[in-house]
Amino acid sequence: MASDDNTMPRQPEHRLPASRPPAVLQVVPSLVSGGAERGTVELAAALTAAGWSAYVASAGGPLERDIARGGAAHLTLPLASKNPLVMRRNQAALIRAIRHLGIDIVHARSRAPAWSAWAAAGATGRHFVTTFHNAYGAGSALKRWYNSVMSRGERVIAISEFVADHAASMYGVGADRLRTIPRGVDLEIFDPARVGAQRIASLARQWRLPDGVPTVMLPGRLTRWKGGLDFIAAIAALGRRDICCLLVGTEQRRGFRRELEAAIERHAVGGLFRIVEECRDMPAAYMLADVVVSASTDPEGFGRIIVEAQAMGRPVVATDHGGARETIMPDVTGWLAPAHDPLALGKAIGAALALGPAERSLLARRAIAHVAAHFTCRQMCAKTIAVYEELLFPDIVETPAEPEALRA
Repeated sequence: MASDDNTMPRQPEHRLPASRPPAVLQVVPSLVSGGAERGTVELAAALTAAGWSAYVASAGGPLERDIARGGAAHLTLPLASKNPLVMRRNQAALIRAIRHLGIDIVHARSRAPAWSAWAAAGATGRHFVTTFHNAYGAGSALKRWYNSVMSRGERVIAISEFVADHAASMYGVGADRLRTIPRGVDLEIFDPARVGAQRIASLARQWRLPDGVPTVMLPGRLTRWKGGLDFIAAIAALGRRDICCLLVGTEQRRGFRRELEAAIERHAVGGLFRIVEECRDMPAAYMLADVVVSASTDPEGFGRIIVEAQAMGRPVVATDHGGARETIMPDVTGWLAPAHDPLALGKAIGAALALGPAERSLLARRAIAHVAAHFTCRQMCAKTIAVYEELLFPDIVETPAEPEALRA
């Protein structure tokens, strides 16, 4: 286990002036898409709503509009780069920004920009917080060292108990610094009562879905580890011809869509599948689905799709590892199937499709209540702000109990 003495060297402590609200700078590679980016946007809006000053530094992207809409400010820097010279320039730019804007907390959410952010926070004596968004692979000593920057925060946030256990066991993050804060969904957006029939019908026409046929959907980037190939094999093993299957997501590696299409042809299920590379209305997409599948071949740190689908009252089938074990209640809100086992995955999809109307209604109520109790955006933001308050107001904020992942 790594030692727990890897917090950054600090200058004399920066004090929050009483004349202004606290200021937080979140640092991410870009604002294109993804769970870390969406969480950054949501937290920035929550900070401004709470009267704090919120800033986000990244290389930019479509989500910049959401940052501005939430009342925060964006700083454009090439933070997605892993070039050491660019990272050094980013460090200098962040130091200037921290001093000019009066930043109190620097919060890094990804490894490459975290190195620049960690150095800048240390040079200015500001508090440094990190978020582990997954269990990072470490195939070599160099990669382990590169990953270790995420363990150097005064507070280290893990997005699930699975990730918290990884941070503790692999990088020696102690209970005094580790906080588990699950990802959350915005229940004002992911609410079945707010999705009108017109939105659902419009999407069904756009995707040319057949009427009266059960729909099984796997949302997620078109990349190998999201399990699209296993999903195709599972549908073939299921043997049903009266369903429509959707793969919804953008292609991340050139040529992988052709690989998916070849697998569909090889399994002779061509008439059952649609590949949709873009969806601007995921709540309506979930409402179109009779079953939502998450077939990731490797453990996910959390699995946002699983929680979004449950918030919309949809049955979920997911692979049995990582964060899915914490977000699905087996046989209550969904099913877990072994990874790399298309036969078992197909059997679980079949069980979900076999639900009668009363069973589907009961599952929907339970799934919606489960998400509302444990995985909301409001809870995620409130708990993160509480972590910031631990650092800024240590004399008046009580340190939480030891995280569950570290209890004997």
